[in-house]
Amino acid sequence: MATTAEIKNGIVLEMDKQLMQVTYFQHVKPGKGSAFVRTKLRNIRTGAVLDKTFPSGEKIFPVDVSFQQMTYSYRDGESYHFMHLQTFDDIVLPADLIGADQLKYLKEGMECTGRVHDDQVILLDLPNFVELEIVETDPGIRGDTATGGTKPAKLETGAIVQVPLFIERGTMIRVDRREDKYLTRV
Repeated sequence: MATTAEIKNGIVLEMDKQLMQVTYFQHVKPGKGSAFVRTKLRNIRTGAVLDKTFPSGEKIFPVDVSFQQMTYSYRDGESYHFMHLQTFDDIVLPADLIGADQLKYLKEGMECTGRVHDDQVILLDLPNFVELEIVETDPGIRGDTATGGTKPAKLETGAIVQVPLFIERGTMIRVDRREDKYLTRV
């Protein structure tokens, strides 16, 4: 058991017999009245997002979560297969557990971190920065803009990001997957 002072982004709480992940929090101290914590919670099972406000000092129930390293192997219909790096066990995860925002950057052989609760993977975290190849982009024409322009580029996993005009097809780039943002050439 803990209090609202220990709320952070990414922790998993148990509320009403459901596992909820904190995706956003803000401690608020109004000029009048008592302090409170405003949060956005995502239900791990259903993916539903809930806005909840906790009075300052209220008891919360964080869940013990361990981390295990795994490598993405392949996709089998709607299931995704991962290999546990220590035991070499096959771990099968459904697409809704991974999340659409992460699936567009998932590449075979990519090392990921699984969050485990009660011997079951409840969340999957991809690396924040991924290196992918551009498979499709329009040729950039210099002089089109007064400042540095951008163009859309399709990556090998199907994701589309904005890249500078000088980037060409076949180039390996580093992308911040949290913001869908081009960082640099590799």
